[in-house]
Amino acid sequence: MDIKLSPDTEKRLHGAIQRFVAEEYGESLGELGAGTFLTFCLKEIGPAIYNQAIADAQACLQERVTDLENICFAEETSYWDKGGAKRIQRRPDHRR
Repeated sequence: MDIKLSPDTEKRLHGAIQRFVAEEYGESLGELGAGTFLTFCLKEIGPAIYNQAIADAQACLQERVTDLENICFAEETSYWDKGGAKRIQRRPDHRR
C-alpha cells in the first residue's frame, strides 16, 4: 500500500528534512534531495509504521469491545427495588 500525503504535508516535510540535515550534518539539502529522501522513507519505513499503527488501533478497539459490557450495561428489571416497593416517587398531593 502506497502512503500518500497531501501536497501541503509534503512541502512541510521537505522543509523539516532540509532543516534536520542542515542542523545534524551541517549539509545543505535541496528540494529535490528532500523529496527523494521523503519518498524513500514513505516506501521503505512508512509501511512498518503504518502496520504498527493499524495493529495498535486494532488492539485498542478490541480492548474497548471486550469492555463494552461494563461500559454500556443497563440494569434489567429495575422498576421494583429489592424490597418490593416501586422506585418511582409520587408527587406530593397539593390538595391537602
